[in-house]
Amino acid sequence: MAVGIKDLMEEARADVRSITVEEANALRDDPDHVFVDIRDVRELERDGLVAGARHAPRGMLEFWIDPDSPYHKPYLAEDKTFVFYCASGWRSLLAAQVAQRMGLRCASMEGGFGAWRKAEFPTETRD
Repeated sequence: MAVGIKDLMEEARADVRSITVEEANALRDDPDHVFVDIRDVRELERDGLVAGARHAPRGMLEFWIDPDSPYHKPYLAEDKTFVFYCASGWRSLLAAQVAQRMGLRCASMEGGFGAWRKAEFPTETRD
């Protein structure tokens, strides 16, 4: 029997801590938390991102996390909690689940960047 996206999302919701945009905003200046935008670079260029966030495209996330990968990014090996987000929260929930399985402390931001912008929290443009 095939597994659908609803099944994957339900499993991820059971595994990963989800936080609201209000909770996320309260953590934005906390040096122990790193915001990670997993959206495609075109989305960042078009819409911007959470002020101070790092970018890790969803398609490269596992490679950037694994220290044995030639694509590893050292910031993803820091002893911090990573707050993943995407446009609406679906991709980031699945990304946070994978990152958590790979040993990172994670949270997924509910509602994603869309909810963040709607709340009028700080954003910045991508250079």
